[in-house]
This record gives sequence, C-alpha cells and structure tokens, in this order.
Amino acid sequence: MTIVEHIDARGTQHCETTTLGVLLRHQGVDFSEPMLFGLGSGLSFIYWDSKTLPFPFLGGRVKPFELTKNLAGVLGLDLLVAETTSPRRAWQNVAALLDAGRPVGLQLDSYHLDYFSTKVHFGGHMVAMYGYDDERAYLVDTAPQGGAVTTGLAGLARARAERGPMTARHRSFTVTVPAAPASPKDRIVPAIRTCAHSFLNPPIANLGHRGIEKAAQQIPRWLRRSENPGEDLPRAAALMEKAGTGGALFRNLYRDFLDECTRLIDHSHLRTGHRLYTEAAALWTRVAALIAAAGESGDPENLVEAGSALRELSRVETAAMHALGKL
Repeated sequence: MTIVEHIDARGTQHCETTTLGVLLRHQGVDFSEPMLFGLGSGLSFIYWDSKTLPFPFLGGRVKPFELTKNLAGVLGLDLLVAETTSPRRAWQNVAALLDAGRPVGLQLDSYHLDYFSTKVHFGGHMVAMYGYDDERAYLVDTAPQGGAVTTGLAGLARARAERGPMTARHRSFTVTVPAAPASPKDRIVPAIRTCAHSFLNPPIANLGHRGIEKAAQQIPRWLRRSENPGEDLPRAAALMEKAGTGGALFRNLYRDFLDECTRLIDHSHLRTGHRLYTEAAALWTRVAALIAAAGESGDPENLVEAGSALRELSRVETAAMHALGKL
C-alpha cells in the first residue's frame, strides 16, 4: 500500500478547484475555493446544442483544465502534465509520483467511479489521488461526492481511458509552488480582467454574454426540443445548481471570490462587480427553478419567464464585466 502523508482531504464544491486545493495544501498553500476559481479566471458561459446531443447543455465555466493552466500561470506554479495513449504508461506516471510522496491530479470520466451515484458520462471530471493498494485507489473528490473516497483500480483505469467529449488521454498532473510564490493580492486584478475580456469578447455566439442571449432565445422552446421534458428539464436545472457548480451555474463561486477581493482591494469597480454578481447569482437560481417547474408541469410560461430572466442576466453580467474590466 502507498499512501501520501499529510493530505488535507477537504472536499469542496467544484471538482477542479477541489483537486487544485489538495495539491496546493500539500505544499503549504491554502486558498479558499472561490479564490482558486477566480484566480484561475474560471467563470464563463456556453450554450451548446447539436443534432448529436439529446438535449442542450448549459455550462458556466471555462473548458476542463483551462482553469488549472490559468492558475498556474497567475501564481507562477510549475505545472507538470503527462498524457499518453498507453494504460500501462498512464499508471506508471501516477504510481511513480505517489511512491515519491506526491499527490496527483487526474482528469477522467466520472461514469466509471464506484462512488458516483449518478451514472452519467462526463469526461472533464477531476480528482486528486493520494494512494493505492492492490485493489483500490484513494481519491479526494468534491464534498457532495464524499470528499475522501476510494474506487476500484479497474474502474479507475476505465475512467482514465474513456474517449468522448471533454476527455483527455490519461491526463495526470502535479503543481509545484515556487520558493517565492506570487502574492494572490497582486494577481487578482489581472485574473479578473482576463475573465472579463473573454466574457465580453466571445469568438462565437454560443459563449459569454452572447451565449446567454442565445439561451434566452432558445430556452422558451425547450418543451418542444425534448422528447422527455419531465426528465430533461429538471435534470438540466439540477446540473445548474448541484453538479459541482457551487450553485447558480458557478455564479455563487465568482460572487464569493469578488467579495473576498473587496476585503483586499478597495476599488469602486470591484464593489460594483460584486454587487452585480450577487444579483446575477440569485437570477441564475431563479432560472434553474423555472426550468425545473416547466419540466414538472409542462407549462411553457415558466420557460418564457426563464427567457426574460436570461435577457436580464445578459445585461447584468455584461455590466459587471465592463466594470471589472476597468480595474
């Protein structure tokens, strides 16, 4: 058996920030989850629908692993990433680091993990691995998934080998904190401005503030779009509130990040951004409730109201990002 010592197996809300928190705390660096999310410029929006999807997807963050790369750049971390098509090499990459006393981040498909009660394929899931024995892997996942958990090695191998949307080739990674790490206070403004620029200047209409406008146009049609609205719409709402988002499609996390920042930096634009994202978070929770109600009742007026709320959200978030971009 190999178990890395001194692991703080604190599960938080979102899988990627949970994983990064474990890796950083093992080196003596402890940031709040909202601070990790914000410094990684994690907030975004995507509305995605295609003929290959059974139902549209709403996302509230940047694509998997981009947050990790952003955070490494902001804090000057040495990010070591290994990818391979070989399951044998993939295991060797991880086992060597664990044997050397280092926890490892993994990107995998959560469908194959023993402890996941909801069996849905998601290839962008991340966990921190801190040990193994002959049969099981020792992991840290989000608090809703149990925090410190174990899963069978065979299932872990399948999860890492899975191919499909958002998957990676047996990706594993570590971060190393420099001897003189950057002060988070000094990196807050650049991280916020990066996030604001991306949100306000999306390359396609599905992303950022343009994506929210598109969602406002499309969601009122969701009862017709779904073959099983009684399942699809409540599931979409649950994903917005509960699937590792921290609630309100990650807006709660960004609201709390901005709140933490206002205690470090005295700036009117920052306070404006925090006020507007407090408003936006409440509106996103309202949108999720309306979508769920539409699926349960079949009443299209709930979706019409959700569309109106989304148009207001586009306005509110655009105003917030304009203010934050002026920092």
